[in-house]
Amino acid sequence: MSFIIPVRGIHPTIGEDCFIAPNATIVGEVVMGNQCSVWFNAVIRGDVNSISIGNKVNIQDGAVIHCTYQKTKTIIHDNVSIGHNAIVHGCTIEANVLVGMGAIVMDNVKIGSNSIIAAGAVVLENTIVDAGCIYAGVPAKKVKDISQELINGEINRIADNYLMYSSWFKEL
Repeated sequence: MSFIIPVRGIHPTIGEDCFIAPNATIVGEVVMGNQCSVWFNAVIRGDVNSISIGNKVNIQDGAVIHCTYQKTKTIIHDNVSIGHNAIVHGCTIEANVLVGMGAIVMDNVKIGSNSIIAAGAVVLENTIVDAGCIYAGVPAKKVKDISQELINGEINRIADNYLMYSSWFKEL
């Protein structure tokens, strides 16, 4: 059974048609939209500040979503994929973004829409990722503008696939 608990009297709010894996953890001030999925061993910890998650967001296995006490909230807009073992901390991620496996997104980062953060990238504090870009490396830097093919072939494909995958578990 999923670990979904209040912190200081504030309960997580989970939208409709969401899949939460049996060993996922969601605590505190977390508001999640519809058609989201939170996968195995993922942690969304709204204990020290708020976390807002839009519609059709997938938070894959082992990912951690957190924020900083009295400093930064985490805001994730619609149609975002957070890859396996990624860390998203005290930042804003606009719509239609892919955060790759093992990537780290630090406090006060703003990721523009239709962007990709490459697997293993480290996006340092206060970085602004322009819309429509791919960032990679340690520290992450812009490597190129994103094509419409990548938006459709990666960002939308992965988000749509995770919506399909979650349906398999809802049937159980």
